[in-house]
Amino acid sequence: MRSTTETVHPVGRLVRDWRMTRGLSQLDLALHSGFSAKHLSFIETGRTQPSRDALLVLSESLDLPLRERNRLLEAGGFARVFGETPLAADEMSRVRSVLQFILDRHSPYAAVVLDRFSDCLMGNRSAGLIMSRLVEPHLLPAGANMLRAVFHPDGMRRWIVNWPEVGRHLLDRAERELTHPTADPRGARLLEEIHGYGDVPSAAGRPPHVRPGDLLLPVHIRRDGIELRLFSTIMTLGTPHDVTLQELRIETLFPSDEESETRWQALIAA
Repeated sequence: MRSTTETVHPVGRLVRDWRMTRGLSQLDLALHSGFSAKHLSFIETGRTQPSRDALLVLSESLDLPLRERNRLLEAGGFARVFGETPLAADEMSRVRSVLQFILDRHSPYAAVVLDRFSDCLMGNRSAGLIMSRLVEPHLLPAGANMLRAVFHPDGMRRWIVNWPEVGRHLLDRAERELTHPTADPRGARLLEEIHGYGDVPSAAGRPPHVRPGDLLLPVHIRRDGIELRLFSTIMTLGTPHDVTLQELRIETLFPSDEESETRWQALIAA
């Protein structure tokens, strides 16, 4: 169901804004989508009303998330194509079972399933244990937001030795996912809250494209005799046709050396 605060933009404006967000010229997008630059210009200025098929082609050429493809179609006067089924729905039971299987098999290391706002939908026991050691309880209600749990002054950042690197990486990823032409107001409010905490690392100087090393985020934790060198990685579901499934993130932690492996095992056993 569409949020009552969601703004419906003209379809041509959406195409133009997403093209600029992707760093493409009209000619670039025209060549990639098979349209002429003149026809694309007419779409963006509203002189031509694109067909449903044309919008689907443009969505694919712009590599839009499924949620944004639906919004583009609706702006053009067409029905949504991609469903959005809550993870808690009965028809998602098999998906939940698969996710739980992944979380369980990742034990004794921590793993969580997050939505697009980084709210925790599922997690294994190890994730709960490590979070309870590093984050104050008031930040860990059911469905806790992991960005808030990390960036809040009472959160995990107090114990992250390489905080500038970790904070910059997480904030950059959040801004990429929550800042775009049709971003949900909730995402904007979350980012504003995080910036308001202070001591937020600047994203200045970060390369505009993801590098191979960005796929593994080193995290060095030190607190009260606990010292762990870990790395975090994010997994997504391949080629989903449901908005909810495409937006799921499975975040996993691994010890990065033998000493941290031993300490992690001892911590979980205790």
